[in-house]
Amino acid sequence: MSPSHPAWPWPAFIAHRGGGRLAPENTLAAMRAGAAAGFGMVEFDVKLSGDGMPFLLHDDTVDRTSDGHGLASELDWRALGGMDFGGWRGPDFAGEPAPSLYAVARCTRAHGIHSNIEIKPATGHDAETGTAVAREAARLWAGAALPPLLSSFSEAALEAARAAAPGLPRALLIEGPVPADWRARQRGLGCIGLNIDTRHADEAAVRDILDQGATLAVWTVNDPARARTLFGWGCHAVFTDELDHVRADAPGLAR
Repeated sequence: MSPSHPAWPWPAFIAHRGGGRLAPENTLAAMRAGAAAGFGMVEFDVKLSGDGMPFLLHDDTVDRTSDGHGLASELDWRALGGMDFGGWRGPDFAGEPAPSLYAVARCTRAHGIHSNIEIKPATGHDAETGTAVAREAARLWAGAALPPLLSSFSEAALEAARAAAPGLPRALLIEGPVPADWRARQRGLGCIGLNIDTRHADEAAVRDILDQGATLAVWTVNDPARARTLFGWGCHAVFTDELDHVRADAPGLAR
């Protein structure tokens, strides 16, 4: 594969939502699963509770991944603490709590793994979430061997994150085809590069991004052959749910 981009010091394989399909997403169990599977980096989603606590959750509501109900932005941290975020994946994970960003920082750093923090604002809370998550990440990862990579689909969140913690690297998440103005948007936000959907990562798009000096990570890649193709084109990293075989079946690529 191509040599590592100097602006991409992180591993080439990233465990999606912590542990991919091995554990309930965005939990400490997921982070431990990613580490146990040999991944050197995990990705996870962070938003704010109703009382401003940065914690891990993908959706606007807690309904899909817990035994609770309601909008995360309307639930305080105490209420979230009474919900089970693991039982939906089976009895082995029953009672898994929603982790705070603090808890995940302690867990990942103790396991020696790096982090891609996706800033996932609840609808209408972009700037405040970007500010709070970036500020907390800067504090929690102070002195780490590598800083966390912040990413988001929300440009308002990325702008706020840059203002709050300008020293942390950021990537712009792209949903759908890579837009013609991607370079202007990326540069305008001060991002090091893009994280794009594998369904829109054709060779022309990949080479255009890389030729212009941006970093490129691709989500969510669950087929080893697809991962090999992407790395052959020069992609810096892939996110995967298939922790059991994507990395293992692409020998020589992990770093």
